Amino acid sequence: MTARLLIVGPQGSGKGTQGVRVGEALGIPVVSTGDVFRANVSQGTELGLQVKSIIDAGSLVPDELTSAVVRDRLSQPDAAEGFLLDGYPRNLAQVLHLDEFLEGRDEKLDAVIALVVPREESLSRLTARAAEQGRADDTEAAIATRLEIYERETAPILDVYGTRGIVDEIDGVGGLDEITARISAALEARGLRPAL
Repeated sequence: MTARLLIVGPQGSGKGTQGVRVGEALGIPVVSTGDVFRANVSQGTELGLQVKSIIDAGSLVPDELTSAVVRDRLSQPDAAEGFLLDGYPRNLAQVLHLDEFLEGRDEKLDAVIALVVPREESLSRLTARAAEQGRADDTEAAIATRLEIYERETAPILDVYGTRGIVDEIDGVGGLDEITARISAALEARGLRPAL
């Protein structure tokens, strides 16, 4: 069985944790843009060197380069039968890049898992994570800025995927297993049977 999925949610929604659980249950790789960037940089690939110079300059990686990195990752043998994207596409331009790539392979996304978490809950989780992990970048101002960017740039991609009928809104508040069970039920309703 193949499954081509995207998991979306604001920072602090638990998408990284839930994405790994779903990926393992379906036997598909989780493709996290941040992880792919870090892997390319650590391996010193040509893409990695480009990404490193941009990040070192304090800039955001442009959509075209981000899309090239993701296309390269999705072309690896382990992603041939499916994947779960986390952190990409991040905006409408990247949706177009992904559409073009998948259409070129006669593929499409099967479902978009949208974790719905109230802003206050995201702030609370991120503040707790910052305290636990000593993350200097998780200040209240930085968190608020990231949530605003999500709301402005990423949330609109759900409208595009919504018109295609592939968005499953999942209540992202509750225990880990409870949220995983909600995702599993939504995927099963689409004929995708994760072993969760």
